[in-house]
Amino acid sequence: MFLVGLTGGIASGKSSVTQVFQQLGCAVIDVDVIARHVVQPGYPAYRRIVEAFGTEVLLENGDINRKVLGDLIFNQPDLRRLLNTITHPEIHKEMMKETFKYFLRGYRYVILDIPLLFETKKLLKYMKHTVVVYCDRDTQLRRLMQRNKLNRQEAEARISAQLPLKDKARMARHVLDNSGEWSITKRQVILLHAELERSLEYLPLRLSILTGLVGIASLLYLLTRYLLPAP
Repeated sequence: MFLVGLTGGIASGKSSVTQVFQQLGCAVIDVDVIARHVVQPGYPAYRRIVEAFGTEVLLENGDINRKVLGDLIFNQPDLRRLLNTITHPEIHKEMMKETFKYFLRGYRYVILDIPLLFETKKLLKYMKHTVVVYCDRDTQLRRLMQRNKLNRQEAEARISAQLPLKDKARMARHVLDNSGEWSITKRQVILLHAELERSLEYLPLRLSILTGLVGIASLLYLLTRYLLPAP
């Protein structure tokens, strides 16, 4: 099994592309979902966030107020880095757990939906393929203004806070251009899925690992049957 890193930019259409991959039966791990999970009350990251940012970032029910926390770190790189040092290790642990589950279920590849794949670069070394959902800046700006009900200045500020899509596209192995009609983008996704499914990368390693797991299971069975005393 190999890993595919999927990323994009705000209003580029990454969520819609992810849905198509899921409809095709692909294994998809959404890092945003994991990020929301690990900051729930009772988890280590939750306690550390409250210690670092105070109770002002909490809702009345005790949950993290993501909007307040997001606004707090938006223009403060130091606070953003602090939050990342708290949440990223916990997110990575959960990602590895989910990936291993899909490996045991026999998936050829797993897509990791990672918004900051190229910004943080920490997970790039694990990705055999990288995919960027791209659209031109004018299209991105228009979609963001319509979707979030923002004026032009607000939308441009949010786009400028991210690494430009054209830079991400240069770094990616695959680019899905979502600047035009959705039907064209959807066909690109289907073709990429077919290409990845045909890939034989890591197949010998995967077979050897599966063979090893079967051997271990057989050995444990024999030990249980012949060495342990009968009831």
